Amino acid sequence: MAESREHTFIGTKGLNKVREWRLDRPRYLAILVHGYGEHIGRYEYVADRLVHHGAAVYGLDHIGHGRSGGDRVLVEDFEDVVTDVHSVEERARAEHPGVPVVVIGHSMGGMIAARYGQRYNAGLTALVLSGPVIGEWAIVPELLTYEEPPDTPIDPATLSRDPSVGAVYAADPLVWHGPFKRATLEAFAVMLGTIAKTGTLGALPTLWAHGEDDQLVPLPGSRVGIEAIKGTDLTERIYPGARHEIFNETNKEEVLDDVTAFIDRTLTHN
Repeated sequence: MAESREHTFIGTKGLNKVREWRLDRPRYLAILVHGYGEHIGRYEYVADRLVHHGAAVYGLDHIGHGRSGGDRVLVEDFEDVVTDVHSVEERARAEHPGVPVVVIGHSMGGMIAARYGQRYNAGLTALVLSGPVIGEWAIVPELLTYEEPPDTPIDPATLSRDPSVGAVYAADPLVWHGPFKRATLEAFAVMLGTIAKTGTLGALPTLWAHGEDDQLVPLPGSRVGIEAIKGTDLTERIYPGARHEIFNETNKEEVLDDVTAFIDRTLTHN
């Protein structure tokens, strides 16, 4: 695996931990944005593939996640998280001036990345949205009917057809296995609405990749969101039988081949 190092910075709501997978003279910078309840350490394999493809890779643990500070899985405003990701991009650019930037977000990270594309469109070369929470996500209004959201843990089997993925997830002490915080659900609702009404991504090359059998973030709901924000350069990849974590699926090589081919195309035209 590619070598990495860590550093911290004070973000909008406290201490953030960032991991960097280094590469001298990269062709592009990849900013990884992880999903709800997890941490950037679960993307080691993705980062390794991207480094071997020519990227210097950066990713933070969001506030309330992984090794970053804050109450666990508490996000009161996702705009703050988008701002924290931008701080990571600024550091990456300072270390590699003039190098193109690609943002890659999964699940909740796909929602953050979509909003990032709206806010910082001009500075990006490409955007990759993997199983993004965007459009209609039924679990949010459902759980908001409760004053205290019930503790309904994620079934590890819904992550991937590879059972080892679920087993490692279930045993990971840095993964949150408890209930949603109500304030976080409210923040999801606000951000989903903000993205839907803000407008399209314009000419920003965007790859939307999704598992056909995604039970955590169902395909039809995300399609509503994609239709609302897609610009003039959208590539769509739907993987038959694949579940939520397509970067950890049994066909992950195919998925990452598609991601790197898409990035190659955008770099060629950059």
